[in-house]
Amino acid sequence: MIKRVQAWLNREDRQTPVEISPDNIPRHVAIIMDGNGRWAKRRGLPRIVGHQNGMKAVKRATIAADELGIQYLTMYAFSTENWKRPKEEVDFLMRLPEEFLALELDDLIAKNVQVKVMGDAEALPSFTRKAMEEAVSRTEHNTGLILNFALNYGARKELEDCMRAMGEDIQAGLLSPEHITADLIDSRLLSGGLPDPDLLIRTSGEMRLSNFMLWQLAYSELWFTDVLWPEFNKEHLLEAVAEYQRRSRRYGGLK
Repeated sequence: MIKRVQAWLNREDRQTPVEISPDNIPRHVAIIMDGNGRWAKRRGLPRIVGHQNGMKAVKRATIAADELGIQYLTMYAFSTENWKRPKEEVDFLMRLPEEFLALELDDLIAKNVQVKVMGDAEALPSFTRKAMEEAVSRTEHNTGLILNFALNYGARKELEDCMRAMGEDIQAGLLSPEHITADLIDSRLLSGGLPDPDLLIRTSGEMRLSNFMLWQLAYSELWFTDVLWPEFNKEHLLEAVAEYQRRSRRYGGLK
């Protein structure tokens, strides 16, 4: 009986309209897209079917973010640790950007979306690099939502590379240690030119950052949901933004 009442209450909660203030929309939202494999497993389907449906959720989230007035959307598409997965799955994931952009790039261009990519491109297959380079090139003059894919990205490697490059500049006499500031580090990270995320969303119920934008997320608001990524839709994004708007961002102060 208790379970039935809880289910009824949960259903009622889901039917309650989410109220969003247009005056406090997060400028930059980052998403750890998690749960494709579990979504497929629950349905007795291969994991790759989950990834295919996750691709549809990318489009839904992009459209919803654009409609809300979010200016930057960073999607964690493939991490430096994901190479540890079975080769068949990795090979399929490497084909997804090509498949997604073949279907959606014209629509993204029509919606004035600019595509960016951050990560170690050299380690990607040539066909994956080519698809992403084409998307970046064809949208570089667009002035709307910036859709930033973190592809073969790992925050620790990003920081290692940044520190190594600054060390080499110091050795070469091009940089003095006293000139190293947070702003300088920001400019040398793979996300250079983008503001730090205001809001991080992670799906599937996991509550960790998984080596994602560790420097940039220092003061981001975090929102976790049990919803698996292939099921993520506009209402879930609205819930996340509504929760963001209920919080007070003090950045270590008392305001």
